[in-house]
Amino acid sequence: MTLAPGITLKGQAHIDGRPLFAPLSLALDAGRWTCLLGGSGVGKTTVLRLMANLPTGAVFDGKITATDGASVAERIAYMAQDDLLLPWATVEKNIALGARLRGQKTDMARLHRLVDRCGLRDHLGKKPSELSGGQRQRVALARTLMEDKPIILLDEPFSALDEKTRAAMQDLAADLLTDRTVLVVTHDPGEAARLGHAIHVMTETGLTSVAPPAAAVPRAVDAQETITCRSDLLRLLMETSS
Repeated sequence: MTLAPGITLKGQAHIDGRPLFAPLSLALDAGRWTCLLGGSGVGKTTVLRLMANLPTGAVFDGKITATDGASVAERIAYMAQDDLLLPWATVEKNIALGARLRGQKTDMARLHRLVDRCGLRDHLGKKPSELSGGQRQRVALARTLMEDKPIILLDEPFSALDEKTRAAMQDLAADLLTDRTVLVVTHDPGEAARLGHAIHVMTETGLTSVAPPAAAVPRAVDAQETITCRSDLLRLLMETSS
């Protein structure tokens, strides 16, 4: 993996002439987690998809740049809210999907290291229907990491999980994505309070930044500073959605 750059998105977007989000400047610090929250429809996922150079249905007037001046989209791995596993493929083949689609040889040594880190050794030959929700998310995370990209975009990746499994997946992701530049779009204030080195709430008028807890990521769920940050974020979200 090459060194993770910082990323800046500056601009505004509209759909059919209607503003989707106002002019904003979103900076992702190199090798850090940035969490983006906000109500439905304010453009969070559009921001993420713009960075990944994926279709959005919106017209974007602005620019996306990396601190090192190199292309952004080519260095991104994207993990969607749904795990998007191929139902007919085994865990091993799902993890190796990117290389297979490009016609490249799979780095099996890397695959097996990720399998072990993600606790999937006993499930390599299983199909997605044979896995729990948490196991499926671990497969999706391993597939994302197989791309070995310095920039990781996460779109509500753990929202469908129960609280215990979600916390475990947050811990695993924080560990495996150390030194990557990560943008996570989330509706969960607790997730942002645990994972964010920088936390922003997006509204129709722009971004409001909230100071994260001082503790290292991932922060303890029951730490007072995590609880306080979660409460502050929830209060802000309620105020901005009224």
